Amino acid sequence: MNASDMFPEDPKHLLDSSNKPSKPTIFVKELSEKDRHRIMKHFLGLEESDRLLRFGTYLPDAMVEKYVDGIDFSRDKVFGVISHSFNAVGVGHLAYAPRSEDDEHSNKDKVAEFGVSVSGNARGKGIGSKLFERGAIHCRNDDVDTLYMHCLSSNQTMIHIAKKAGMEIHRAYGEADAYLKLMPADAASVLKEAMQEQAAAIDYSIKANTRAAAKWLRHLPGIRGKSK
Repeated sequence: MNASDMFPEDPKHLLDSSNKPSKPTIFVKELSEKDRHRIMKHFLGLEESDRLLRFGTYLPDAMVEKYVDGIDFSRDKVFGVISHSFNAVGVGHLAYAPRSEDDEHSNKDKVAEFGVSVSGNARGKGIGSKLFERGAIHCRNDDVDTLYMHCLSSNQTMIHIAKKAGMEIHRAYGEADAYLKLMPADAASVLKEAMQEQAAAIDYSIKANTRAAAKWLRHLPGIRGKSK
């Protein structure tokens, strides 16, 4: 593993040899209970067609709220990409389950399934792929050897992410099941995830502090009048 795998892009290197700006770094952070309302807002903001692709069926608001309220952060892992406005524009839910007796792909006691969604205004930036990569490396470091993904066959974005990750895809009855065999964890994979989380945590804190400062300034006497 080289330094570029461990650290986010340095601002000094945002221009390549052709002087074209490179894509902004995508920070993927593990979310917690305090982010549940942010996760809820993300899912409720998905269009009807996007909910269909994410959950395999259309879920009304009440069912989305039940799903988010039921996320167990002590068992599952949720990863997010947070925008400058401090909203979750991408969410990946890594759900663990005991390995079934007829599972021929895994040799471990538990397996994991990953679901990803990206807000409509944040598409085409590679957020879905980054979320999947983070979920995969976490599974690897958590002694999980098989990562599953289930989606509609019409969900071409997820099919593309699955193929890009080297997942084996099986289609039947309009749905697709894919699985990825993961290498055992090593020092490099553990360090890589730790560095990614540290960079994302710093980015998260900066955005949170900026948002808090903006709110504070708006409530200072005279500020509101001057901004009109």
